[in-house]
Amino acid sequence: MSDQSVNIVERKPLLMIVLALLVILIGSVITAFIPLFMESMEVKIDTVRPYTALELEGRDIYIREGCNNCHTQTVRPLRDEVLRYGEFSKSGEFAYDRPFLWGSKRTGPDLARIGGKYPDSWHVQHMKDPRSIVKDSNMPAYPWLETRPADAGSITARMKALQTLGVPYTDEEIAAAPAQLDGKTEMDAMVAYLQVLGTMIAKAPVETIEEPAPAPAPSDSAQVQ
Repeated sequence: MSDQSVNIVERKPLLMIVLALLVILIGSVITAFIPLFMESMEVKIDTVRPYTALELEGRDIYIREGCNNCHTQTVRPLRDEVLRYGEFSKSGEFAYDRPFLWGSKRTGPDLARIGGKYPDSWHVQHMKDPRSIVKDSNMPAYPWLETRPADAGSITARMKALQTLGVPYTDEEIAAAPAQLDGKTEMDAMVAYLQVLGTMIAKAPVETIEEPAPAPAPSDSAQVQ
């Protein structure tokens, strides 16, 4: 840009603002939006799969009941969190989560590694009456989940919407989804969802601290000295 052009821009504040906004817009598109569509930016883990129809129903109930307002689903790479919850979360674990449920507020514990930690019966009782499991729990009870049927009527539309967003459901899986919810309750779906959290990746071995070898006992002669 010549000196004459620079002078013209500097003398016209409105033109300068427009040009500045144009530069910011171009920079935002290049640095923020284009990477969203680059395959190299999507970290994939081979063992991570889309949720089954029952797990997806449980996830939607989890969101409906506001569980994500009190529970996070991401273990940060901090020593105290790893020791308490297990392996820290990887971005590829959430490849099929729409939306993400990472959260930042922990009224209750993080649930990213809750799958398989307790039997199904524990979760059922905990959802019906949390204080029968944890005496001082401030979690509300959700007894109606046990009597309300899972929503088989809308599961097809929900899975098709996710398919449109890139979740690799096959047409056969979507067609079979209503049958998978037939006879299931919302409690069944919630437990299925909780039990799959954190189970799709290989877990690192638990860190152990080796105890130092005991010092040899002093000999009788040494004791005399």
